[in-house]
Amino acid sequence: MRLHRLEITAFGPFGTTQKVDFDALSAAGLFLLHGPTGAGKTSVLDAVCFALYGSVPGVRQTPGTSLRSDHAPVGTYTEVLLELTVGDRRLEITRRPAQQRPKKRGGGFTTEKAQTWLRQYDPVTGEWAGLSRSHQEIGEEITQLVGMSREQFCQVVLLPQGDFARFFRADAEARGKLLGRLFDTRRFAAVEERLAELRRAAQQQVEDGDTRLLTLAHRMTQAAGGLAVARTPVEGRPGDPGLAESVLTWAALARTEAREVLDIAAVRLAAAEGGQAAARAALDAQNDLAARQARHADALRRRERLTEQAPERDRFQDSLDRSLKADRVAPALGLRRDAEREHGAAHTARERARALLPPDLADAGAEQLSALEHRLREELGGLDAARRAERRAAAVAEERAVLAREARADEDALRDAADWLAGWEPRRTALTERVEAARDAAARAEHLAGRLEPARRRLAAARRRDSLAEDTRAAEARLAAARELRNGAHESWLDVKSRRLEGIAAELAVTLSAGDPCQVCGSTAHPAPARTTAGHVDRATEDAAYAAYTRAEETRTAAERELAVTRESWSAARTEALAGPEGAAPDIEPTALELASEAEELTRLHAEAHTLAGQTHSAREALARAEREHEERVAAQREAERRVAARTSRREALEREQSALDEELARGRGAFASVAEHASRLERRIALLVDAAGTVRTAELAAQRLKEADDRLADAAYRAGFATPAEAAGALLGEVERRTLQQRVDAWQAEAAAVADRLAEPGTAEAAALPPADPAGAEAAHRAAERALREADSTLAAARERAAGLAGLSRQAVTEVRRLGPLREEYDRVARLAALTAGTSAENERRMRLESYVLAARLEQVAAAASTRLQRMSSGRYTLVHSDARSGGKRSGLGLHVVDAWTGNERDTATLSGGETFFASLALALGLADVVTDEAGGVRLDTLFIDEGFGSLDEQTLDEVLDVLDSLRERDRSVGIVSHVGDLRRRIPAQLEVVKARQGSAVRLRTGGEGLSG
Repeated sequence: MRLHRLEITAFGPFGTTQKVDFDALSAAGLFLLHGPTGAGKTSVLDAVCFALYGSVPGVRQTPGTSLRSDHAPVGTYTEVLLELTVGDRRLEITRRPAQQRPKKRGGGFTTEKAQTWLRQYDPVTGEWAGLSRSHQEIGEEITQLVGMSREQFCQVVLLPQGDFARFFRADAEARGKLLGRLFDTRRFAAVEERLAELRRAAQQQVEDGDTRLLTLAHRMTQAAGGLAVARTPVEGRPGDPGLAESVLTWAALARTEAREVLDIAAVRLAAAEGGQAAARAALDAQNDLAARQARHADALRRRERLTEQAPERDRFQDSLDRSLKADRVAPALGLRRDAEREHGAAHTARERARALLPPDLADAGAEQLSALEHRLREELGGLDAARRAERRAAAVAEERAVLAREARADEDALRDAADWLAGWEPRRTALTERVEAARDAAARAEHLAGRLEPARRRLAAARRRDSLAEDTRAAEARLAAARELRNGAHESWLDVKSRRLEGIAAELAVTLSAGDPCQVCGSTAHPAPARTTAGHVDRATEDAAYAAYTRAEETRTAAERELAVTRESWSAARTEALAGPEGAAPDIEPTALELASEAEELTRLHAEAHTLAGQTHSAREALARAEREHEERVAAQREAERRVAARTSRREALEREQSALDEELARGRGAFASVAEHASRLERRIALLVDAAGTVRTAELAAQRLKEADDRLADAAYRAGFATPAEAAGALLGEVERRTLQQRVDAWQAEAAAVADRLAEPGTAEAAALPPADPAGAEAAHRAAERALREADSTLAAARERAAGLAGLSRQAVTEVRRLGPLREEYDRVARLAALTAGTSAENERRMRLESYVLAARLEQVAAAASTRLQRMSSGRYTLVHSDARSGGKRSGLGLHVVDAWTGNERDTATLSGGETFFASLALALGLADVVTDEAGGVRLDTLFIDEGFGSLDEQTLDEVLDVLDSLRERDRSVGIVSHVGDLRRRIPAQLEVVKARQGSAVRLRTGGEGLSG
C-alpha cells in the first residue's frame, strides 16, 4: 500500500484546504513530519486513518468529539481526500463526517449525514470511475484490500512508540490484549469460550439427568412407604460419580422387599375369603329359618281374623242375591220415572202458555187456538208490500241527506278555491324573487370567502410582523452585548496565552528530573533549567481563559443565528402582510388595526351572504310546493263543479220516488205509527197461539204415557217375587255399591284359601317346631368376616400397587442411567478439553491458554523479525527472545526478554534505558509490521510513520537507527518520522512542516535542496 496524495479541508486544526504530496516525500525514502506542539502533526495521520476507515485512532474518536475545524468558515464542508495504491489498483477515497451546515431555506443549521465516495483510476482511459457511495461497501472493500483492521493499521503503519514502550514493560495479560487486537486471535478465544460453553452445557445435562434420577429415587422412597428399606433413602447430589449405581442398588432392594410383602398379603386374603363365605352361609340359614317361623305365626293370626269376619260376609252375600232379583224390575222402574218427569214438565209448560193468552182463550183447546193462528197469518201476509215500501222510503231519505251534505261541502270547496286562486299571481312572484335573491347571495358569499381568508392571513402576518420587530430589536441588543463580551474574552485569552508561551520553558523545567530525557531536546542532562517569573501564567489559567472565550464565542454565534432567524421571519411576515388584493398600493404598509377592521367587515358581510344563501333550498321548495298546490286546487275546483251538475238530476229523481212511497205507506200503517209496528204486533200474537196449542197437545200425550208405565211396573214386580214395586226398588243396588260388596266377599274367600295353603306348607310347620332363629348374631359374625376380607384385599392392593410402582420407577431409573452414560462420557471429554485450552488442567504444565499459545507463536515471530534490526541499531549488542516461563503464580506464554551480548545474560526488557527502550521498541514495531503484513496476506506496506522518541538517542545511536530506517528503502518503502528533534531536520532533507496560526494550521513541503512550499 502506497500513499500518493492527501487533501484536508476544515479538519482538526486546518481551517482551509491543505494538500500533501506523498509521492514527492516518498521519493527520498525517508521524510520528516515536524512542527510546534498543537500545530496538527498527529491530525495529518488522523486524516489518513479517517480516509481509510471513517474514524480516527484512540480517544480522539470518543462520542461528542467533532472532527470539524473551529477555524473553518461557515459553508465550508469538512472533507478528507486520500489517493493511494493497493496492489495494482489506484484508488481515491473522499469522506465527509456528519456536520452542521446552514439551512437552505430559513435560518438556523441542520445536520448533514456523513458521506463517502470511492473512485478507481483507469490507466487505459486516464479517467476516474466511481465505484460506490455506500459506507458499508467502501469499508468492507478497504479492509479487504489493505488486509488490516483500523487497530492493526494504527499499530503497523502509524507506529506509536509510546505504546510499544509500554508493551515492553507490560505483563502477559496486557501484551495479550495488544497482540490479540493486532493478530485477531478472537477465533481461538472463541474456541476456548465454545469449549467452556460445551462443558457447561454437558455438565448441566449430566446434572439435569442426576436430578431426574434423584427425583425418581425420591418417588421410589415415597412408593416404598412402610417398608424397611424406605428408612434408608439414597443420599447424594447431582454430579456425584456413584449416584447412578446407588440408586439402582437401592431400587433392587426395594423391589425384593415389596414382592415379599405382596406374597404375604395374598395368603392373608385367601384365608379371609374362606371365613367370609362360611359366615355368609350361616347368615342365610338363620334368615331362612326366621322367615319360615314368621310365616307360620302370620297364618295363625290371619285365620283368627277370618273367623271373626264370617257373619258380616254372610250379610254381604244376601244383599248381593236380592239385588240380582231386583235387576229384572229395573227397566220398568226406569220407564215409570221417565213418564212421570215428562208429565210434570208438560203440565208446567201448558200453564205458563195459558197465562200469556187473553182471558177468553185461557180454556180453549188446541183446535180453537190453531184456527185463530191461521186467520192472523193471512192478515200478516197482506202487510209485506207496505213493509218493503217503508224500508225503501228510509233509504231514499238517507240518500237525500247525503246529497245535501255533499252539496254544502262542494259549495265550501268552490268558495275556498276561488279565494286562493285570486291571490296566486302575487304569491308566485314573491316566491320567485326570493329564490333569485338566495342565488345572488350564494355567489356573493363565495366571492367574499375568497377575500376573507387572504385578509385573515395578512392580519396574522401583520401581528407576527409587529411581534417579530420587537424580537429583532431585542436580538440585536443581545448580539451587540455578545460581540462585546466575545471580543473581550478573545483579547483576554490571547494575552494569557502569549504570557504563558513566554514562560513555557520554566513550565517544562518543572517536570525535569535527573536522568530523565528532556521532552524538547531529549537530553538527560539539565545544567540550567529555566525559572518561573512574577506574573507567570500556568496551563489551568490559559484553559480557563480559553473556555471563557469559547463560551463567549458560542453565545455570539447563537445570538447571530437567533437574529438571522428573527429577521428572516420578520421579512417573511412583512411580505405576507403587504400582499394585498389586486389593485391595492403595494408600497403602503397597512397596520394591524386596519387589517383587523377590514377582516371584521368582510366576516360580517360573508356571514350575512352565507345566511341568505343557506335559504336557497327552502325557497325553491316553497315555490315548488306552491305550484303543486295551485295545480291541485284547480283540479279540485273542476271536480266540484262536475259533482254539482250530476247531483241536481239525482235529487229530482229521488223526490219523485218519495211521493209514490208515501202513498203506499199510508195504506199499510192503518191505526199504527208504522207498517213495521203493525206487522210486529201480528207476529207476537201468532207466536203465542202456536206455543199455547203445542203445550196443550204435549200435556195430553204425557198423561197417557204415565198411566201405561204404572201398569207395566206393577206386573214386573209381581213376577220378580216382590210384594210391591217399592220393595223391588229398595232391593236395588248401585253399580259401585254392588262392586264393593262383591270385592269384600271375594277378598274374604281368597284370604281363607291363602291361609289354608300356608298352614299346609311342610317347611313352615317344621320351622314352627324348631327353637327361635338368631339372625342378629349371624349378621354380626358376617360383618366381622367382611371387614376382615376388605382389610386383607386393601392390604393386597396396596402391596400390588407398591410393587408395580417400584417396578415402573426402577425401569425409568434404568432407562435414565443408560441415557446418562453417553452424556457423562461426553462431559468428561469436553471438560478435559476445556480445562486444557483454558490453562487450568494439570496436563497443561505452563497454565497457558489456547489464545496465549497462538499469541506466543506470533510473539516469537515478531521477536525474531525485530532482532534483525535491533542488532544493527545496538551495534550487535541486543537480541529479543520470546519466553514462555511462568512469572510467580500467573500464567506463562507471553514473556519478552532481551539478550545482552556483552554480558551473555538474558534479562527483562523493563531493564533497558530510555534510549535503549526507544530503539528496541522501534525494532519491535518494525518487526511487528512485517509479521502483521505477512499475516494480512502479504500486502506491501510502502508507507510507514514513526511517532516521536528520537530525542532520547545519542548521536551514534541516532545514526544507526536512521541507517536501519534508511535501509527500509531496499524494500521500496518510505518512512515518515514525526519528531521535534532539531538534529533530524538537518539529517533528513525531505520534510513536511505543520505551521500553526490564529486562522488555522497549514502544511509546507520541502524536498532535497528546495525551499518550503505551502
